[in-house]
Amino acid sequence: SERYIDSAMAGKSELFYSALVGDLRPITADQSASSRRDLLEIAIVFFCILIAVWTPQGKLNAFFSIVAAACVVAFAIAGRWGASDLGLTRPFSGLGLTLLTGAILCGAVALMGVPLRFVGRTYSVPLVRSWQYAISALEQEFILQSIFFVRLEAWVGARRAVFAAAFLFALVHIPSPVLTVLSFCGGILFCELFRRFRNIYSVGLIHASLGLTIASSLPDKWMHHMRVGIGYLTIHH
Repeated sequence: SERYIDSAMAGKSELFYSALVGDLRPITADQSASSRRDLLEIAIVFFCILIAVWTPQGKLNAFFSIVAAACVVAFAIAGRWGASDLGLTRPFSGLGLTLLTGAILCGAVALMGVPLRFVGRTYSVPLVRSWQYAISALEQEFILQSIFFVRLEAWVGARRAVFAAAFLFALVHIPSPVLTVLSFCGGILFCELFRRFRNIYSVGLIHASLGLTIASSLPDKWMHHMRVGIGYLTIHH
């Protein structure tokens, strides 16, 4: 009995100490190799996207776009995360709260655009382009969450990964000053919702809704048809 009590007390003391100072056990070679692989996969996808964004339309742009897409699919399949971890199996998880959050933010953006009408006209997105953007938003969220976030989460922890992934998301939207700021804020929201509910579909839906609301509410003089990279610099109004 005394031995059992001593063992239980020792276990509690160890848990308490770990909670205070963290797990100080050395990182194994397998863990270190996994971390390096995760960061390499993030870097490959990120820089392929960045090159595609800053390359004029043509064969080179198409090449890096295809390479980025192929790497995303390959890394998602070969990675150590299952479909549930990637947000693919729970389409109704947190759906109500996510949609409510998206609706409130869309309303706020629309209201914000009212006093800015004097700056210039907004961008009326054609219906076909709207559907294309909705699909693109879901693809962007898959890259952001199921490639960047899950790997960063394993490396730096969930809460830090929210900001790290949002930072990468914002970098892709340079040089548009408005979209870069909004993307960082939106990235934090998207990653936090994904962290809580692991639902890629609802996050993709509010991403698409917010993007289309921004395009139709804020002056296109600022937004440049929602383009980023070289497209932002070369568009003619």
